[in-house]
Amino acid sequence: MNITEILPGIHYVGVNDRTTTRFEGLWSLPQGVSYNAYLVADEKVALIDTVEEGFGSRLTENIREAIGDRKIDYRVINHMEPDHSSSVRALRMLYPDIQIVGNAKTLQMLQGFYGIDTGTLEVKEGDSISLGSKTLSFYMAPMVHWPETMVTWCAEAGTLFSGDAFGTFGAIDGGITDSQIDPSRYWDEMRRYYACIVGKYGGPVQKALAKVRGLNPTTICSTHGPVWQREIPQVMDVYDRLSRYEGEPGVVIAYGSMYGNTEQMAERIARELAAEGVGPIFVHNMSYADESIVLRDVFRYDTLIVGGPTYNGGLYPPVARLLDLIAARCVPQRNFGWFGSFCWASAAVRCLGEFAQKMKWEAICEPVEMKQGFSPAWHEACHALAARIAGCMHR
Repeated sequence: MNITEILPGIHYVGVNDRTTTRFEGLWSLPQGVSYNAYLVADEKVALIDTVEEGFGSRLTENIREAIGDRKIDYRVINHMEPDHSSSVRALRMLYPDIQIVGNAKTLQMLQGFYGIDTGTLEVKEGDSISLGSKTLSFYMAPMVHWPETMVTWCAEAGTLFSGDAFGTFGAIDGGITDSQIDPSRYWDEMRRYYACIVGKYGGPVQKALAKVRGLNPTTICSTHGPVWQREIPQVMDVYDRLSRYEGEPGVVIAYGSMYGNTEQMAERIARELAAEGVGPIFVHNMSYADESIVLRDVFRYDTLIVGGPTYNGGLYPPVARLLDLIAARCVPQRNFGWFGSFCWASAAVRCLGEFAQKMKWEAICEPVEMKQGFSPAWHEACHALAARIAGCMHR
């Protein structure tokens, strides 16, 4: 079998990006990212998804390694985000007779992004094209995570080409399938990817999961990360939990501090929680923390405690930024506690309380509000907050 042939007639032709430092210009990529594309070669050849245009020459080299000088009949677009579609114009120049397959919203975006409005084939829910012994069928998955998103199903191979769904951050090292690599390092990267990229769209993801379960794939080919075969149950479980916003037991403490006083409150609350038998506990200083990691932890765990000082009559900006990111993802409920500090005019605790009301989260404890410096006089208040949260978690 060819080194890129993940199943008979199905080739991986994607690339790794180990140089880009920010995905979407926002989210850190300490382990890189892959842009995955796939060839289905039968009597006819279909290319499913492509790569970011800066890696387009590698894509074409991979294609030629897999199929030589054969022509590509179809280019299927599951998702129009430019990290998967921006090499389409160069591909059209190399394969001028290629037919570009997408739904109506895809084809509108294709024209809007790249000025391509000819040589296209519009498909609707359940439509199919035959490649010979293999058939590709198309199912819409809108808002996972763009409105034009769809998935492609090859029933004869039991293979789902899932677009961004079931994707992860992290380049793939050497192997392509989850049996050729160590998948353990991808679970946290999957959670981080979901929280940052897909997190707002839990309802649409649940609808897409229902379709996927009905197909019962034995191979899932996402556009980022490994090809899933052995670990499909774990993949489905992670996406199911995240899209239901179901937090597992654990506490995230996110705080900001200008001169260390609010930080001492955060540390004291963490110690008091540990003394109450709560765990795991993750503490993040928002002046330095990677926001994507904090969001990952907020999605994963059921309890969030946020603290910060008053700043210019409002909440300390790095903490306020985190609240905006959480609100934008419409997380419906977390056990929530908060604390804050001020020097001469109180605002931070009020702002945090207003956030809880905006999110319609149930407050499970009285906040702790400190005036000026931290001292042992605040130990009891931190203990009370921690005890109340521990009591809710142990119910």
